[in-house]
Amino acid sequence: MSAPLELPGLKVELDKLVYHHGGNLPPDQPHAFVYYLTIRNDSERTVTLLGRKWVIEHADGTRLVVEGDKIVGETPTLAPGGHFSYNSYHVSGQPGRAHGSFHGLDDQGRRVFVRIPAFEMEIPPSD
Repeated sequence: MSAPLELPGLKVELDKLVYHHGGNLPPDQPHAFVYYLTIRNDSERTVTLLGRKWVIEHADGTRLVVEGDKIVGETPTLAPGGHFSYNSYHVSGQPGRAHGSFHGLDDQGRRVFVRIPAFEMEIPPSD
């Protein structure tokens, strides 16, 4: 099987990042970062996204890698010009940086992926 191809025209955009503190969050992870993403298919191929890989690099140097099938329980198929938007979250006890990729198949059965651009999860200073 050939290596996955980074498909030109397939891209991920961070639409919004929202910070929440406290509430029902665990005391050791009181910071929630809610991210809103859109995956756009500006390529000439139809793509079915099958899974994802996230890498969270925490301020203390630890890394959390999350891999799995589907994207928020779905396997979206994006025709040329199509898009898929969703939101999810990460809870933490410290600031960090997130990046990763989504992977799937194009309409010819070739494995493809698209990178998730890195974004900072910063904890605002408290008053």
